[in-house]
Amino acid sequence: MYNRVLVKVSGEVFGGGRHGLDYDAVTKVAYQISQAKELGVEIGVVVGGGNIIRGIDAQTHGVERATADYMGMLATVINALALQSMLEQKFGYDVRTQTAVPVHAVAEDFIQRVAIGHLEKKRIVIFAGGTGNPFFSTDTAAVLRAIEINADIMIKATKVDGVYDKDPKKFSDAVKYDELSYMSVLKQQLKVLDATAISLCMDNNLPVQVLDIFEEGNIRHAIEGRPVGTMIK
Repeated sequence: MYNRVLVKVSGEVFGGGRHGLDYDAVTKVAYQISQAKELGVEIGVVVGGGNIIRGIDAQTHGVERATADYMGMLATVINALALQSMLEQKFGYDVRTQTAVPVHAVAEDFIQRVAIGHLEKKRIVIFAGGTGNPFFSTDTAAVLRAIEINADIMIKATKVDGVYDKDPKKFSDAVKYDELSYMSVLKQQLKVLDATAISLCMDNNLPVQVLDIFEEGNIRHAIEGRPVGTMIK
């Protein structure tokens, strides 16, 4: 159904529910992406870093906010390198990592035209370093990269099977949405994406599909147009 997609993988996914890197979880993420890649689509991936450090958490312990956010950006580079290696070593794909925070020893700088060139050559491109600026979430970075590479859709891969009206882990009567409008997300203050990210989606008419990455085949099914998770458009 789509030719080019941007997959946002939350940092917590890489930790498998714990702090640090869970290599089994990274392998599962790589497997899901490899399944989707078999469809012949062009895939970009944005990774979070919350399994290693969350900037806002560091701030509460006395780290200055901008510094805390830069620490978080570097954490995303670690996750990106782990995913890159898994995709290359275990699944045989050609992968490039680009980062908005220059780390020349291990990754390319983010350059839009170069990224699109990699995608057109059927390489998987992993985007790390957030936007390269403090005070912006990796969700906002994912939307920004999706727009920059002209993606048809952004898939937000999380540990939850969609968007609910309240936390399904805390409330047994939580209701799952199959489809939402951008304005509904903003008005109800649903926490699936921050306001900056969802506003960018709305301004650029970028649909977002939220799904559980640990449900086998979900990313592939989303690309095929099957009704999985929650669609925001």
